[in-house]
Amino acid sequence: MEYVVGSAVVAVLVGVPAIVLWRVLRGRRELGTSPAERATFETLHTASLAAPPLRAGLTEDGAERASRHLRALLNSPALAIADAERLLVYDGEGDDHHAEHAFEHAAATLEDGRIQVLTLDCDLLECPIRQAVVVPLTTDDRVVGALIAYSQSASAGLVRAAQEVAGWVDSQLELAELDRSRTRLMEAEVRALRAQISPHFIYNSLTTIASFVRTDPERARELLLEFADFTRYSFRRHGEFTTLAEELRSIDRYLILERARFGDQLQVTLRIAPEVLPVAVPFLCLQPLVENAVRHGLESRNGVGRITIVAEDAGAECRISVEDDGLGMDPDRLRLILAGEIVPAGGVGLANVDERLRQVYGDEYGLVVETGEGAGTKVNIRLPKYHPGVSAR
Repeated sequence: MEYVVGSAVVAVLVGVPAIVLWRVLRGRRELGTSPAERATFETLHTASLAAPPLRAGLTEDGAERASRHLRALLNSPALAIADAERLLVYDGEGDDHHAEHAFEHAAATLEDGRIQVLTLDCDLLECPIRQAVVVPLTTDDRVVGALIAYSQSASAGLVRAAQEVAGWVDSQLELAELDRSRTRLMEAEVRALRAQISPHFIYNSLTTIASFVRTDPERARELLLEFADFTRYSFRRHGEFTTLAEELRSIDRYLILERARFGDQLQVTLRIAPEVLPVAVPFLCLQPLVENAVRHGLESRNGVGRITIVAEDAGAECRISVEDDGLGMDPDRLRLILAGEIVPAGGVGLANVDERLRQVYGDEYGLVVETGEGAGTKVNIRLPKYHPGVSAR
């Protein structure tokens, strides 16, 4: 039996979690028992098993783990996958005499990107492999590899099925490339955020510490240790995500240094639900909001400035807010800042944080800011407690 994976199947696979597919398969008796329906369910299940290894890109390990499932989709006695430089895997019958020539079978397709149907020389009468269909694997219109389906005869159905499966593999490789691009982009954005935060904060912190060196050396020592811990966390080089507990611990160090600078002028209230402390959050997603609150709540006004930080448990979500009673701002100007059309002098990455949240969780999870001139500012964040690909490591 030949299974043809069409574009409709690909659309389902991209958008539906494996657990949903499992539930569909588990309930196939209720959904129908015709041969066509059973073939559809089995195809979906098999493709869902092949997808995760391919999401790491075209690697030897991923090809080995996916090849058996891809071969099942094609109902082929053997299958091979090559990248531009070498054979990654040969899976199935004839591995003792066809595998050594598999990369040669892919050579022409790797060179010109065309589908090839090859007739193979084999002296073993019992060998079930006489022909091969070679289909290019592409990413961004570049040939990055080849899929080879081996069979007794290269029927039109096998050629079409190999094209469809290769197209589905291409979609997984594209998603893998998007994942890598997203990671590189987020790393660049964190570096940009560090560059925005560090000059302003480092200068003020060191100035504050220097002011205590002669008058209160012990206090200067304590503040210097807090400063070292804060910068060590801010400039760490591993992980896109951290726990809310770690992010709040860093913010506490930041506020210790700012309270040393402002004294009783800075009043901070924290209300943190213990249930949300283990929630994974994007690295440095809260500190810029607190720094903005300090700057707009205190630096631009006289008297006491109040900042309130709240983290609440909201079922499947964690809700966080950072509020100050400072000068606030014009909402139209804020919209331009979040859109990246205005970069305020000395501004600290609100647009950066907003963009990172949207990239990780979707547009519905961007910053929501309540503000007005003379009315203070409240920045709200909603985060799902669990999200695919998000974990603090």
